[in-house]
Amino acid sequence: MEDINSIAFELILYAGNGRSCAMEAIQEAKKGDLERAEELLKEATTELGKAHGFQTKLIQGEANGESNPVNILLIHAQDHLMTAMTVRDLATEIVELYRVR
Repeated sequence: MEDINSIAFELILYAGNGRSCAMEAIQEAKKGDLERAEELLKEATTELGKAHGFQTKLIQGEANGESNPVNILLIHAQDHLMTAMTVRDLATEIVELYRVR
C-alpha cells in the first residue's frame, strides 16, 4: 500500500477539488446558469469519488489486517473529505432551489 501520508494528501487534494466545484456550482446557480451549475456538481462528484477511492484503499487494507498509523494528517484528510461531501450535498440542494424559483 502507498505511504499513509501520500494517501492523506490525495484525499485532501481531491476533496478540495470537489468542494471548490460545489461552491462554484452555487455561484453559477446564483447567476442563473443552472446548466453550468449542474456540470460543476458532476465534476464535484467525480473528484469526491477519486478521494473516496483512496479512502476505500485504507479501509480495505485495515480489513486485510494492514495496520495504518493514525496521525493528525490522516485525521485532517478524513475531516476534509467528509466536509467536502457535505458541501456537495448542500450545493445540490441549493442549485435545486434556484431551479424551482
